Amino acid sequence: MEPAHRAKLARSFPAALRGKRVVCLDVPDDYGYMALEMVRLLRDRVARAVPAPAVDLSA
Repeated sequence: MEPAHRAKLARSFPAALRGKRVVCLDVPDDYGYMALEMVRLLRDRVARAVPAPAVDLSA
């Protein structure tokens, strides 16, 4: 994410972003719509940035 993108988000959604972390996944804009390589890259990078939800196995 370029600094200009972060600034635009902050200007457009100040209340929603207050106290939140904005993560750049650093995915180049070189892929076609739903390209398998891009989907794999996004899944990998999102998994590193967002903790997995807790799973209740007691049910």
